[in-house]
Amino acid sequence: MAKFRFLGVFGACLLVFTGIALAEDKVIATDAATTHHIGLYMGIDMGIFKKHGLDVEYLKHSTPADAVKAVSEGKADLLFNCPTATILEISKGAPIRVISQVKSPCTSILTVPANSPIKTIKDLGGKKVAGVSPTCESVIAFVDAANRENAAFETIKMPAKDAMAALEKGEVDACILEEPFASVMELKGYDLKFREVIQVPCRFLSANVNFLKAKPDVAKRFIEALKEVNEIYEENPIADEIVEIAAKYTGASKEAIKHGMVRIHLTTDLNLIRIKALQDSLVRVGALKQPLKDEELFAEELKGITW
Repeated sequence: MAKFRFLGVFGACLLVFTGIALAEDKVIATDAATTHHIGLYMGIDMGIFKKHGLDVEYLKHSTPADAVKAVSEGKADLLFNCPTATILEISKGAPIRVISQVKSPCTSILTVPANSPIKTIKDLGGKKVAGVSPTCESVIAFVDAANRENAAFETIKMPAKDAMAALEKGEVDACILEEPFASVMELKGYDLKFREVIQVPCRFLSANVNFLKAKPDVAKRFIEALKEVNEIYEENPIADEIVEIAAKYTGASKEAIKHGMVRIHLTTDLNLIRIKALQDSLVRVGALKQPLKDEELFAEELKGITW
């Protein structure tokens, strides 16, 4: 990672001595903070965006819905968010288009007490399982897996922290958690089950359509910067600097971050097959009337680059 910092310092000194000033394009990126968006945070704190001529302002929101609203209203340019929520908002007319993947696959997993009788998918039949939403791609994946085994379970909608508390109190039999929450529970002695069930896309990067029309080159440079960040991250996801940055932005414990970051893999390439499967699932559960066409969902400006 030192070589990247050296290049940044060298470049800055070169500008000073030559008297050349490169203008940076302002970009406002927003999300509800999570370790899954580590690429955004690294790009800001490690100077990678600036290296690509981008002045990225981070606008943090407490909920994904607030982040979506900010981009829809033009108060932010770029949105880091889960795919289901993004697809549903676009289907309702939100002026947003997906420009890249952020990470893949989804890290959500079934979390159970160490002494749980749930040993196979069939054992989920009749159980109470907490999940963030019935339309969450990971919840849908587990529901589908259980239904294939005639083992339907009751889905109880709960935010992650509430689901964790309910599991510890014995109010639910299991919960579906993503990182870093899954690692928090695993470190407490809980078991993580059936990782093979989750083969769905995870985390989109989307943009306001007016931003895309006005600054397509800026969007493309942002993607190039993310690719550079992703390479640094994949070299060592639990490097001290990366863990520090993740803790700074998310407030998660460094122990849980270090335990779970190896499960998070960053990419900008959109998996169209998995995204189509997700849309078909959303239609099946009644959340989406019909799958969105490519031109409705994806940014034409990034065709051939990320999709």
